[in-house]
Amino acid sequence: MTPAKTSVHPALAADPKIQRNAALHLGLDIGGTNLRLGVFRGLRLLSEYRTAPDLSEVCRHAGNREDAQRLVVRLVGDAIADALCKHKQVQHIGMGIPGFVDPGNSLLLQSPNLQHLENTDLISPLQKRFSLPVHLVNDANAAAYGEYLLARQHYSDLRHLLYVGLGTGIGGGLVLNGQIYPGAHGSALEIGHLIVETNGRVCGCGNRGCLEQYASASGVKLSYTEYTGYYKASRDIGQMADTGDRSARQAFWQAGRALGQALAHLQKILDVELVCIGGGLIGSWPWMAPAVQSALDADLIPILKGRTKVMPSSSADCAGMLGAAYIGLETAQVSS
Repeated sequence: MTPAKTSVHPALAADPKIQRNAALHLGLDIGGTNLRLGVFRGLRLLSEYRTAPDLSEVCRHAGNREDAQRLVVRLVGDAIADALCKHKQVQHIGMGIPGFVDPGNSLLLQSPNLQHLENTDLISPLQKRFSLPVHLVNDANAAAYGEYLLARQHYSDLRHLLYVGLGTGIGGGLVLNGQIYPGAHGSALEIGHLIVETNGRVCGCGNRGCLEQYASASGVKLSYTEYTGYYKASRDIGQMADTGDRSARQAFWQAGRALGQALAHLQKILDVELVCIGGGLIGSWPWMAPAVQSALDADLIPILKGRTKVMPSSSADCAGMLGAAYIGLETAQVSS
């Protein structure tokens, strides 16, 4: 595994308030195909590593939980070992994973991308191998916490943040009073399955009209196909919107309207200071933002109108690693 050749976003660059001898922390962003690792001192990203073990395929062919656990632990552990060889001062390992994580004992309850890992302990064997504390969290919660840590650099009194990740699906994470809120059963903030269209598109969860069917990359593709009769990848639709394609922009407008509607309902319950939008679809945020704001203006209660700040992520796609590295630890460890 070799270091990724990526530029470091200014938000993750050296901070003069962070001591040079601060502890190092390792954060993993585990996906179905790719695995990203970041070594952090405070909020500074020292090194990033990427590998592609294709854990989805590994789990699919494993056949049972024991084999899937053994293979995933070995592959993830080998990637961690490579990073630790270069950064022996790491004192904590955090892992963000797509799926439901039990907030009490950090068992992976279920993952849509990693078959056979129901009620699986990924923590104990890694702690035994490396003699370091290891935490496991939902990947959207990790991203939410990472965005929160970064946002505090600009909003020092920030207490509450809602994160929405727009990718193939839609994930969400919530920080309340500086702490992640996972819910009683580890399944809070399933934002993608809020219903925004009565009798709308069929969703994989079994319901109709879920936000995920309109505001995710998959939803944008469905909208574009409905408008034109042609199938395009979401990245292509984004490029077409940039060059003025009317149908492409309409697909993103529909995504933004649905997202704004969902955010308005969430704000009536949560009343957070900041909503951060991230994920792979964020490159097309300019074509979504006006519709998001229009829906917020229409659907928010009067006391919240004009007081809900929605902004795209500025973490250069590193929030998941950062949040995983520090979740479960005191915020004071990464601030002045």
